[in-house]
Amino acid sequence: MAVSDVKNQKAMSDDQEWRETEFRSARYEGLETWSSHEILSALLGGQHQALNAVFAALPKLNEAISAAVLRLSNEVGRIIYVGAGTSGRLAVLDGIELTPTFGWPVERLKYLFAGGDAGFSHAIEGAEDDAQAGRAEILALNPTFDDIVIGLAASGTTPYTRAAIKAARKAGALTISFANNPQAPLLNDAEFGILLRSGAEVLSGSTRLGAGTSQKIALNLFSTTLMIGLNKVHQGYMVDMQASNEKLILRAQRMVMEITGCDLQKATFALEKSDYHTKLAVLIVQGQDKDEALSALKRHNGNLAAALSGG
Repeated sequence: MAVSDVKNQKAMSDDQEWRETEFRSARYEGLETWSSHEILSALLGGQHQALNAVFAALPKLNEAISAAVLRLSNEVGRIIYVGAGTSGRLAVLDGIELTPTFGWPVERLKYLFAGGDAGFSHAIEGAEDDAQAGRAEILALNPTFDDIVIGLAASGTTPYTRAAIKAARKAGALTISFANNPQAPLLNDAEFGILLRSGAEVLSGSTRLGAGTSQKIALNLFSTTLMIGLNKVHQGYMVDMQASNEKLILRAQRMVMEITGCDLQKATFALEKSDYHTKLAVLIVQGQDKDEALSALKRHNGNLAAALSGG
């Protein structure tokens, strides 16, 4: 971020915390007087800045993913998301897609959101400031060494999220945090603190914009790469996908045909025999019965390539 374009950074006293996400950039002074085209261009520029912030965070993101794969490979550990406001909603959006896309078990997904379910649709006064609730709610889940806990906050100071991450780390869970301000305490609360330095917003303080975009991108990268590391992908296909509607059934048929070279009739037969589990269907087309295919996948921790090799 070009710090030179930040206006009035020293307006608050030294004992008060300044956050880059709260700065007002002189570059966007008088934004409301600009033409719609100029405003759109400025907002898009802020999105590019968010993308650059994620790019800079890739090394740390990679470290966190490697650690998470090790924790979750035992088929016991859970993914637990923690957040408030926009950050919390983005976390839920990321997690909720893991089951249909990658077949991640619903029982191994948990969400802690400041203010509870009501907070999804409207702000709950004071909920994000309730550190006691954050600590109590994570401890109610009994986090263990096998779990990973992901906390997000643009400011990196949200008491609810910080308390949950600190309690989870003390309990032995792998903790990962995302924040958008340098020196944000949330980054130090977690074992892996990932800074997404998106800087001042085009609309001062509106962290649903650049900060939110950077968090969404980082979560996409994190969870997708994590699922690949957990053998949920084969040859670029989502082979643990849940074929829950007509579109996805057609996708499953196409995957089986393209992976095995079989025709539609064989792919459909195998999918029906496997209850539309793509990995099993591929192995069935290759000559294994359902029980053999299940055993092969279990033996190779869900790795379809290894199961196909017959080892």
